[in-house]
Amino acid sequence: MLKNYVTVKGYGEKEIVIDKSRFIGYVQPAENEEDALAFIEQIKKKHWDATHNCSAYLIGEQDQFQKANDDGEPSGTAGKPMLEVLKKQGLKDVVVVVTRYFGGIKLGAGGLVRAYTQSTVQGLKAAQIIERSLHHLIHVTIDYTLLGRIENEVRGIDQWIIKHIDYLDKVTLQILVPDDLVESFKERMVDLTSDQCELAFTGEDYVDRIVE
Repeated sequence: MLKNYVTVKGYGEKEIVIDKSRFIGYVQPAENEEDALAFIEQIKKKHWDATHNCSAYLIGEQDQFQKANDDGEPSGTAGKPMLEVLKKQGLKDVVVVVTRYFGGIKLGAGGLVRAYTQSTVQGLKAAQIIERSLHHLIHVTIDYTLLGRIENEVRGIDQWIIKHIDYLDKVTLQILVPDDLVESFKERMVDLTSDQCELAFTGEDYVDRIVE
């Protein structure tokens, strides 16, 4: 699992008009190539009457799966520039489809590249670009008398995130901590509780942050 990577939060859609042609950018996260192909087919069915449904996707930790399709536009003027946008922004696990309804005015090769590039960028903005950071999930079990102190401490530090609190015979806080802060977190918990806490590492999970 990658410690950090950039992707999109969810589905995004944005339409722009350039010289009377309608360009509709659709963006979706895709965990695998099958998801990407299914999304492309979905948009093609939705816009079966469109002039073109061009697409691109970039998937895998090492970008193992990537493809660009011009869908009838002049070679290299649609799918490739769309894929280049994904690469330049460092995105992973993303699929984009740009639907075009021709408006009667030819844009030329350069104009098409700019149009499909712009439509992809706008679609990504609608989908919201996020950075995903891998965190350790640590269970901290304490007496109820220590809850206020620990909760205030954790909520005061942006990089530590309370995922859940279980109220049983004792209190267990599920806290997400970045890899590089694990040791300092453990030391702080021991110090705040005078070593009266139980720490258990129970797995890893991603924390998402919207990229402005």
